[in-house]
Amino acid sequence: MTTATVYCRVSTDTQETEGTSLQTQLEACLKYCHDKGYDVAYRFSEAYSGLTLERPKLNELRELVRAGDIDIIVCYCLDRLSRDPGHGVILTQELEKHGVKLETVTEDVDNSELGKLISYIRGFASKLEAEKIRERTMRGKKARAKEGYIVSNSHARLYGYFYVPVSQENGGRRVINEADARWVRQMYQWLVNEGMSTNAITYRLRSLNAPTPSGKGSWIKSTVRSILANVAYTGKTYAFTCSYGEPASRRKPDTKRKLSRVIRKPKDEWLEIPGVTPAIISQEMFEAAQNQLQINCQNAKRNTKQDYLLQGHVHCRQCGRRFRGRFQRVQRKNKLAEVRRYQCAGTQKIVTPVNRCINKSWKADDLETLVWEQIERVLDNPELIIAEVEKQRQNVDKEGVLEAELRQVERQLRALDHEQKELLDNALRGFPESLIISENKKINGKRGSLKAQKAELETKINASQEAAISLPKLEHFIKLLRQKLTMLDYDTKRMALDMLGIKVWLDGHNVEVTGVIPVMDDAFVTTPC
Repeated sequence: MTTATVYCRVSTDTQETEGTSLQTQLEACLKYCHDKGYDVAYRFSEAYSGLTLERPKLNELRELVRAGDIDIIVCYCLDRLSRDPGHGVILTQELEKHGVKLETVTEDVDNSELGKLISYIRGFASKLEAEKIRERTMRGKKARAKEGYIVSNSHARLYGYFYVPVSQENGGRRVINEADARWVRQMYQWLVNEGMSTNAITYRLRSLNAPTPSGKGSWIKSTVRSILANVAYTGKTYAFTCSYGEPASRRKPDTKRKLSRVIRKPKDEWLEIPGVTPAIISQEMFEAAQNQLQINCQNAKRNTKQDYLLQGHVHCRQCGRRFRGRFQRVQRKNKLAEVRRYQCAGTQKIVTPVNRCINKSWKADDLETLVWEQIERVLDNPELIIAEVEKQRQNVDKEGVLEAELRQVERQLRALDHEQKELLDNALRGFPESLIISENKKINGKRGSLKAQKAELETKINASQEAAISLPKLEHFIKLLRQKLTMLDYDTKRMALDMLGIKVWLDGHNVEVTGVIPVMDDAFVTTPC
């Protein structure tokens, strides 16, 4: 019996045009093979552009052709195999070389020279039609945008918003999704008010189990960076800001999108769509965030001329922002010298245009010496760290019990929702109003108690998860304590600060050092300089 292989293709996953959907093509091809008496050994279906030869299923099909495992290839029509005439010639020559016949359901394939020419011309026409479709689609999108609608594509959906399709009432716009929007606001506050890096924000989002834009997986730095740099969160919406080109290199040669390199267009070519995206953050907050991103880039360790031991660990008690490392030029013996200092970010006008923080700056050498003396006091007593490790290990062991209790509380809350729904049904049936009100009050009372219990359990679970994160760090650090403290270099000291979760709080003349283990009993008072 003749062995045949069926190949079906559409350009997009959602294409369901009559006669070209994958299911419709497959059914037609199988019926054709049945009528011809062919034995269908393989079936290939994929959603890929017909303008490229680099298609996973087509590559598998060509391997079978080269191996001589099939006699006939059956497609619904010729342009399902290829829309590019040049590619069509390559494929037909390859089939002829290995003695494989090409047949289609809707048309006869003539392998004569005239038939090849007709096929080439038909393929060229298909390519022109594909280009026309692309041009008409782009023209339609631009017309939609000029009418005040967000163009419906992957960019229409933005973290922190719901996208309302054009087909719905008041569609073609975004509405705020408060559950995600609060995380957007939080990210901007961490960046501007605390001076956190995008890496630090990413790790904090992970530790707090914040929902990701895709709803699965973990937060990554590039996603956080794109949110912090997206002007759409201020209520401004732009379309057609980019074009696409060939990338300089590819990891995978069979990637679906050939033009994957993003080319930013000049801003005067952007198309603004007013009133379709409500603001989640203010313009002032966005500008402060862009400035902070630039500062973070400049202050990155690879760009720092001198090391700041406490960089990222010093906080202001007055405004809550972080202290940053900066240079102060002073006159010494008829020449200028640069002195390292720590300064509260809230004292800078660019960060806080009004009500600037008045906390004093500190000479870096003096503050680092004061703080490290407190750290050494702890590191001289490894027993304190070992005791804290055991304490945290107990907290981690309790996490499973807490999660079970949380699930029980959530089940009870769902049961209350069901009771309240039944109560509403009874009210609609005419049950006594006084009875309905009384029962509803009892349900709301139970719900309030359960919600409070749920919040308490979630707080305990978060604390347990943070303990689980810091526990291996502390255990690893105990091994490093075998070295003498005087031999610790800068990088090891920085690692100690990170592992111990050190935070230095400055309030006027007061210095307080906190961490995952007790570093000091009380704040000590000294004089900033």
